[in-house]
Amino acid sequence: MICKEVIGNVATYPIGDKTKDILNLEWHETTKRIMRKKSEGGQEVIIQFLKEGIRLKEGDILYEDNDKVVLVNILPCDVIQVTPRSIYEMGTVCYEIGNKHLPLFIQDDHVLIPYERPLEHLLIAAGYDVSKQKRKLLNMLKANAEPHDHGDGEHHHHHGDHDHDHDHHHHGESHSHEESGGSLFSKIQDLSNKE
Repeated sequence: MICKEVIGNVATYPIGDKTKDILNLEWHETTKRIMRKKSEGGQEVIIQFLKEGIRLKEGDILYEDNDKVVLVNILPCDVIQVTPRSIYEMGTVCYEIGNKHLPLFIQDDHVLIPYERPLEHLLIAAGYDVSKQKRKLLNMLKANAEPHDHGDGEHHHHHGDHDHDHDHHHHGESHSHEESGGSLFSKIQDLSNKE
């Protein structure tokens, strides 16, 4: 089946007693315009969205007939969960993460980021309340960075009308957005060396 648009969302669109066939997606697949997947019911689903900027959401209906609907389910993944202790801390953690052009999710008064170990160390060293969790990433903040996967395990981000890749920095490598003030860097190195 070929799906060219979202019909509605199960939260607001009445489906009655139709069979629900689930299409499982990773969080980073929700912004893809073209993909081919299999539903839990074994149905091949081809997504070919004509419009740019569509982001699939949990419960979106991609197909409907007299008997069934195909619904989007976003799979849980490993995340860094930051629990801000104040509105100031919420702002600063969002600024830090956004400055790295990483996708950011706000859910249930938590800031969620797809898990990356160096980022976890950075946030711990900065004094944030951080934990590793398995969660569905459902509420991505709209930004100029849209994630997509090239099948090589690396995430690449779009900025405006051009593409470029960000290297993922590990264990002591600097990043062009960071100031080279030694104290935070030293804390991160100390955390990395303890493992």
